[in-house]
Amino acid sequence: MSDVTRLTMTEALALLNKGEVTSVDLTKAHLAGMESARNLNAYITETPEKALAMAGESDKRRKAGQTGLLEGIPLAIKDLFCTEGVQTTAGSHILEGFKPAYESSVTTNLWNQGAVMLGKANLDEFAMGSSNMTSYYGAVKNPWKRQGDDRDLVPGGSSGGSAAAVAACLAMGATGTDTGGSIRQPAAFCGIVGIKPTYGRCSRFGIVAFASSLDQAGPMTRTVADAALMLKAMAGHDPKDSTSAPQSVPDFTKSVGASIKGLKVGVPKEYKPDGLSAEIIGAWDKGLAWLKEAGAEIVEVSLPHTKYALATYYIVAPAEASSNLARYDGVRFGLRVPGNSLDEMYMKTRAEGFGREVKRRILIGTYVLSAGYYDAYYAKAQKLRTLIASDFRQAFERADVLLTPTAPTPAFGLGENLDDPITMYLNDVFTIPTSLAGLPGLSLPVGLSSDGLPLGLQLIGRPFDEETVFKAAHVMETAAQFKRWEAR
Repeated sequence: MSDVTRLTMTEALALLNKGEVTSVDLTKAHLAGMESARNLNAYITETPEKALAMAGESDKRRKAGQTGLLEGIPLAIKDLFCTEGVQTTAGSHILEGFKPAYESSVTTNLWNQGAVMLGKANLDEFAMGSSNMTSYYGAVKNPWKRQGDDRDLVPGGSSGGSAAAVAACLAMGATGTDTGGSIRQPAAFCGIVGIKPTYGRCSRFGIVAFASSLDQAGPMTRTVADAALMLKAMAGHDPKDSTSAPQSVPDFTKSVGASIKGLKVGVPKEYKPDGLSAEIIGAWDKGLAWLKEAGAEIVEVSLPHTKYALATYYIVAPAEASSNLARYDGVRFGLRVPGNSLDEMYMKTRAEGFGREVKRRILIGTYVLSAGYYDAYYAKAQKLRTLIASDFRQAFERADVLLTPTAPTPAFGLGENLDDPITMYLNDVFTIPTSLAGLPGLSLPVGLSSDGLPLGLQLIGRPFDEETVFKAAHVMETAAQFKRWEAR
């Protein structure tokens, strides 16, 4: 086998079952790849000793006939998931050196299914960003580059390290979290598959909180089949998380390859704003044609409150962030900057520990929750959120799944737009409505732009109907025949 790091999870599991490769073989190959690609800065913390120990234990279990869904598969874990005894930073200086005494529920589920941890992937600080340029540990570089142009590009954010690791074959899959598009947008920029499942499908216990009513964990992989398999391993009701839905977890893998004949695919007319790239529209039209050829029916739907989604999100999410991040004060864990009084220690610690974007969102959130402004901003945003969710419910009376672009552009250059927060926020214009409504959304690569960069499309499903999303996504993936190795 020339390069086992290029295997999909499904392919690797088949070879593991035949005894043609071991988990230790896979893990060593990925560790070597990580060492040779450190210029991408995809990982904050590498865990080679732990990875090899976990791989060795996995090989022993396989010999004993005890195999989990992901037995022996090496993964990257976004550094927002608490990992027992392993540094968890959330991409922030304020948590540097923090080693949790417990494991997140999602990673616990993965380890119970036999997965191996390669390390903790880089991310925008506290998951706040669309470029992975706000991380205290430096920007992540996209493994893709424009044709004839050697300038570095962003991988998207906030799960940029996870996306870059999967695209560059530095992990077979990775965990991500999505608050307003942080799985789907980097998946589109890096030419991989990423799904934000229905809010409540995966436990939030042990995930460093950004916006509690929006945050949701999901898998990032190179194929739809791998995403279905990994989500099955990650998901499940968790009594430790009050927002975890008491829903059974279907076998998502059975949806992959199923017929979509008679499926109604909705096209939201509001998702074609003036100035949308002709290449994005072309990719969208191509995706609809593939679904139609497979027997689906295309219908137009309307999501009239979409135009308010971005403004709604940037009130709700910062408000929740300002509350969640109040716990980082230098008293109990993480960074502490001494002061002459308790108040001074708080101020110095938070001033030095938080980056610019995190401070901006804390200030916005504190403002919209303050006396005299709560009703004018936060209460109104929550009402709009209800209307946005209602739009989707009405759309799903006519359609079984919706197809939209994932992002308005391909990956942009490292350092571009950094001083223009509004332009950065617009990167999530197509993903935020899905998050506000708590719906499942999957991004998959469908082709390349004129300068050779991946273009992604987004499939949106009904609550807890990830199966239909996977079904449609696999049809599109088969038709697209995306050449994912051009990133190398």
